[in-house]
Amino acid sequence: MIINWLGHACFVIESSAGKIITDPFDSQLGYQQYRQPVDIATVSHQHWDHNAVQTLQGNPAVVSEAGQFEFGPLKITGVESFHDSHGGQQRGRNIIFKLMVEDLNLVHLGDLGHVLEPSQIEAIGPVDILLLPVGGVYTIDANQAKTVAEQLQPAVIIPMHYKTRHLSFELQPLEKFTGQFDKTVKKPSLKVTRSDLREAAGVVVLDYPGG
Repeated sequence: MIINWLGHACFVIESSAGKIITDPFDSQLGYQQYRQPVDIATVSHQHWDHNAVQTLQGNPAVVSEAGQFEFGPLKITGVESFHDSHGGQQRGRNIIFKLMVEDLNLVHLGDLGHVLEPSQIEAIGPVDILLLPVGGVYTIDANQAKTVAEQLQPAVIIPMHYKTRHLSFELQPLEKFTGQFDKTVKKPSLKVTRSDLREAAGVVVLDYPGG
């Protein structure tokens, strides 16, 4: 599995199931848009900086609901959550997506706005790689993100949805989250298999195109 971060909550995950893109954005967000074909897109919620499937190449299948989905070797589980800490009253619902492929469990939390309930932790199950929002304002903040990571106990944590010099609106900086850990590793992308998961373990900060 190869994981590339495009900025915000958008990743391209290359696997035996093809190319999967998460929470695609449009050009007004400030990051470079992905112009290569993709096979599958997940959309955690219907906000403009996460649901720009109309910009995607390749006519991908789109998954934007809770439930169980299968695409060949890829299994996707969508778990209901909220975009805020008030049961969705402020910003609506959010879908957590768990991708199971190549004997790895990757979880994308979308714009999660609260720490997890026991029922959500149980529904998510084992997590190897966690794509975790850390920038606050519209999602959990750095401290809450650390709590969620402790709840799910992933081997690899990849922070997302934080302030960068290209983002067109304000979020908290990455350092508020990474400052809570003794060590972080920065990489252009992450290539990982089940056999080398332990070697990759920790907080991994990915570059984005143009960053």
